[in-house]
Amino acid sequence: MRLMSGSDHRRPWQILHATLLVILLFACRAHGEDIFLQWDVAVNTSIRPASVDQPVITINGMFPGPLINATTNDVVHVNVVNHMDEALLITWNGIQQRRNSWQDGVSGTNCPIQPFTNWTYVFQLKDQIGTFSYFPSINFLKAGGGFGPIRVHHRPVIQVPYLKPEAEFDLLVGDWYETSYKDVRSTLSSNLMAAYNSTPDKILMNGKGSYRDPLTKAYESFTVKPGKTYLIRISNVGSAWSLNFLIQNHRMVLVETEGSYTNAITLDYLDVHVGQSYSVLVTADQATSDYYMLATPKLVNVTDMTKFGIGVLHYDSSTTAAGGPLPIGPDPFDIELSINQANSIRWNLTTGAARPNPQGSFNVHNVTLSQTFILSASTAEIDGTPKFTVNNVSYLTPDTPLKLADHLVNGSGVYELDEFSTNSTIVKPERGVFVASGIHKGWIELVFHNDLDVMDSWHLDGFGFFVVGYGRGKWRPKSRSTYNLYDPVVRSTVQVYPRGWSAAYAYLDNPGMWNLRSQQLKNWYLGEELYVRVYDADPNPEKERPSPDNILLCGKFAPTTPPSAPSAPPPKTSTAPSSQVTAAGSHIAIICIVATFIQTSRGSFNF
Repeated sequence: MRLMSGSDHRRPWQILHATLLVILLFACRAHGEDIFLQWDVAVNTSIRPASVDQPVITINGMFPGPLINATTNDVVHVNVVNHMDEALLITWNGIQQRRNSWQDGVSGTNCPIQPFTNWTYVFQLKDQIGTFSYFPSINFLKAGGGFGPIRVHHRPVIQVPYLKPEAEFDLLVGDWYETSYKDVRSTLSSNLMAAYNSTPDKILMNGKGSYRDPLTKAYESFTVKPGKTYLIRISNVGSAWSLNFLIQNHRMVLVETEGSYTNAITLDYLDVHVGQSYSVLVTADQATSDYYMLATPKLVNVTDMTKFGIGVLHYDSSTTAAGGPLPIGPDPFDIELSINQANSIRWNLTTGAARPNPQGSFNVHNVTLSQTFILSASTAEIDGTPKFTVNNVSYLTPDTPLKLADHLVNGSGVYELDEFSTNSTIVKPERGVFVASGIHKGWIELVFHNDLDVMDSWHLDGFGFFVVGYGRGKWRPKSRSTYNLYDPVVRSTVQVYPRGWSAAYAYLDNPGMWNLRSQQLKNWYLGEELYVRVYDADPNPEKERPSPDNILLCGKFAPTTPPSAPSAPPPKTSTAPSSQVTAAGSHIAIICIVATFIQTSRGSFNF
């Protein structure tokens, strides 16, 4: 019998073989691995990052906390045991929690983890890559620590737009108070001048003080080999200050921000605003020596170099310490220069990211907007206490999380949907539970106004948004003519310059209750936030996941019996991206190995 000719020459069993292989490979790439982590969160008074006695929030005794090192589509299980004397929640800044706002870790989605109890977060890093961070989300706790880095690596099947670096470094930079976060919190809630004008005291690098501060016990240092290129993942985990970062005599190539690959641009310095993350490539191409790594505040008049974040880039054979005058960065008050740099950060349209298809295949070239939110941030005195507001509404956190109320009583008695306007400012400031409707699978335009004389930055949980423009003064509809709709970068936190505006587009395809907030910690703590409810009436769990089996109840649904002591930890802990898999994960891992072996053996099959 003759074989079929042309494109149909394969035997039926070969066609079936190829089809099954495609299915197996898709199954492998959709699930990822299960990572189990045990976190003991406690207060430590002996670390003294600012060379003074103060409480510092640690995780497993570490400050900053441990790295979450994962790969696209991995499932992360974090058993958080709260050893502190107050309630705790941890949020995963920039992790989109696809179809699963139950794991977002903010006051509107989760009951807090009470002292001496535990709760386990379980979330998938679905279709994401990039550099992120985590931190406590309630009670101003972030000012005391509890933050750490997140790496989400690409899958091997994805081609990245740069060569593999020699190594990677995580660099958490941020401002820091020299007093107890509890004292700062108390002052902010009662003192008008402190609430609006108080500032942090210095900048830390990975929880360490300045190389130039004689009181510093330890400073940050990265060791590099001459001629090699390294990836530095930078996150601003501070409370208030936008920062400018540079490395003496070295240029940086920006390649990624908050889950998006950017067009590669070479920079002498980089502005990193509160809550933002970047990845830069740095090549050790200078004479063998030690060089300053420098982080300085923007729009803040600080001249004492012991307040700066100063670390060292150390060449592995160097015997020459970093010395001499600090490198000179840009004018910290030059807003136009900063805006120009922000506008130069563009989305790489041709590379894949979490998926093989180009990032630019999903874009804003010709979208039709379904909604516009115009959100003005300001301050107000309400009932004698200082507050930050959005459209003159200061967010009032209810005892019952919004998501829990939605689930059990459709929000009744906890919040009123769309009670406050999302495009105009009420006359008299007030406190309220600000929850706005987001149209499911609609495009929303977010316009952030900053009516203050200091920097602000805004973040949207659950999504990445396209940053389409920045401007000075008031936004007007005609401002849309200045938008970049060709290659705006996609990220989750955008800076808003003093007395200016920033605009972003987001596609609301992720049902849930999502926090939209200022990343400036005191602004957030004193009311500059709201929630966007993206609702899909379809009960199919493929559209939105049901409540977790270990759901905590509080507020109007609080149980009558006290919570139990922390449960036993999972059988094994790890920070590695492939440390342990569940039974289902093991089966998938075996399938992946078999499928990969078959694909390798059949060089003629192209996937």
